[in-house]
Amino acid sequence: MYFFISQLSISDLLVITDIVPNMLDILLNNGAAITFIACMTQFYFLCASEIFECLLLTVMSYDRYVAICNPLRYTSVMTIDYCVKLVVMSWTLGFVSTVIVTITLSMLVFCRTNIIDHFFCDTVPLLDIACSDAFIVHIEMCLLSIALVIAPTIIIIKCYTNIIINILRIPSSTGRQKAFSTCSSHLIVVSIFYWTLFSVYAFPPKELSSTISKILSLLYTMFTPLINPIIYSLRNKDIGKTVQEMLNQCRTLKNRKKQTYS
Repeated sequence: MYFFISQLSISDLLVITDIVPNMLDILLNNGAAITFIACMTQFYFLCASEIFECLLLTVMSYDRYVAICNPLRYTSVMTIDYCVKLVVMSWTLGFVSTVIVTITLSMLVFCRTNIIDHFFCDTVPLLDIACSDAFIVHIEMCLLSIALVIAPTIIIIKCYTNIIINILRIPSSTGRQKAFSTCSSHLIVVSIFYWTLFSVYAFPPKELSSTISKILSLLYTMFTPLINPIIYSLRNKDIGKTVQEMLNQCRTLKNRKKQTYS
């Protein structure tokens, strides 16, 4: 799980690095210019990291499923080699699949306006200013969404359905609480991420106003990377113990300094 969390942190850092600098420039200067190549690059890394996070959250759900439903087989199933292969496959699918959409999107003709009504280069704002036929882009997005978003969502729901069923079968309340605590952090992260993602892309663009779409986009590009470390840190006893030890060390150093000055 720590290995998966480290990969989730890398993905969050990639999203923030890709979005935040240009967004701060836009907010501070009430708008900013971006080249076409930079826009496509930003779009590519954003989509790649978001697709990877979808796949990684699915892998983490399977990891929790094995840990709770088949605890005796956990060490033999979720080996280091197997976990590395799953993560490498997720990164590869994220970067390779995004190439297809990025190339097709870059081949569109943008002649209506050069103003993107958004904080970053995303699919819907770019399609709004395109004047050529975007049918192929829509088909590619639908196919990729089914394979890399809808299918992982179904797997996550199935994993957590089996997890909940197995937790309810535990006779003692202490055992149920302990089992649920092992997957509660991940369940919160999955809920926040997929709720914001589906709110932006699952509904037709006309049903969402421009302001609401921007706010929801900020939730999964900025709020989710911000809240992920907090959720896992608060729910993790090892991290809590380490933080407590660091605070105790700081207090000890302050007391020593006071004694020295006195």
